[in-house]
Amino acid sequence: MQTYVLLFRGINVGGKNRLPMKPLVEFLTRFGAAKVQTYIQSGNVVLDAHDKPGARLSAELGSEFGFTPEFLALPAAVFLQVLESNPMPSNGGKEVHFYFCASAPTVDQDLIERYRAESEQLEILGCVAYLYAPEGIGRSKLAANLERCLGVAATGRNLNTILKLSALLEER
Repeated sequence: MQTYVLLFRGINVGGKNRLPMKPLVEFLTRFGAAKVQTYIQSGNVVLDAHDKPGARLSAELGSEFGFTPEFLALPAAVFLQVLESNPMPSNGGKEVHFYFCASAPTVDQDLIERYRAESEQLEILGCVAYLYAPEGIGRSKLAANLERCLGVAATGRNLNTILKLSALLEER
């Protein structure tokens, strides 16, 4: 079995796409995953599986929960490399965000410059965009428009969440 981090996109936001974590853990275990752990309600899962979770799991989740949630499944080594590659300040737990892209981004630099505040920094390494927003992510026009700037679907997590998931991986 291999360890994966699943990052769900757009669940449990504003009462839409409800995916409670306890039933999700039970479902994933029935699906064949082992050592399933979740972190907070925004859809962060660490699990062991024989095969990389993908389209079949997504379809089964749709049957079970009434909607088909999008997620990225990253092997543990890839996830840890993303953290290791973080070019932003390591003390900015809520100011640094990692945006995991569904595929290689097609960056629109003009849009980025239109939305980027002077204090913000953005660096894209492979399929991950690292955003430093010291004035807060809720105020960031770049964060609000980042998928548009990247040209692909992405799911974001702050550094605190990434560090917690990394700790869960290291505990294994």
